[in-house]
Amino acid sequence: MIRSDIIRGHLDAIILRLTLEKDRYGYEISKEISQRTNERFEIKEATLYAVFQRLEKRELIESYYGSVSKGGKRKYYRITTLGKAYLNEMVKEWEELKEIIDIFLEGFN
Repeated sequence: MIRSDIIRGHLDAIILRLTLEKDRYGYEISKEISQRTNERFEIKEATLYAVFQRLEKRELIESYYGSVSKGGKRKYYRITTLGKAYLNEMVKEWEELKEIIDIFLEGFN
């Protein structure tokens, strides 16, 4: 299991990346994160919705209600143009950070 403090700073990028693929609702995003990480990382509901609020406030995502389904109307999230630009910056930053960390940790053991 990955420590949450390690990944916390990258949650915005993860959510933006998933909404870039397609519009998604909260539970779907949570489930997708768990599946893609082979259940090594699971995001808590409160954390997920705090990220949604932060991203929406910064106009990086926007929300809308989908059609009525079994559980009622679902709130979907989609990435905005500003969100796409921000995600691009975050990917470049991640690549640089990863390169720096690899300098120190690569080949350890």
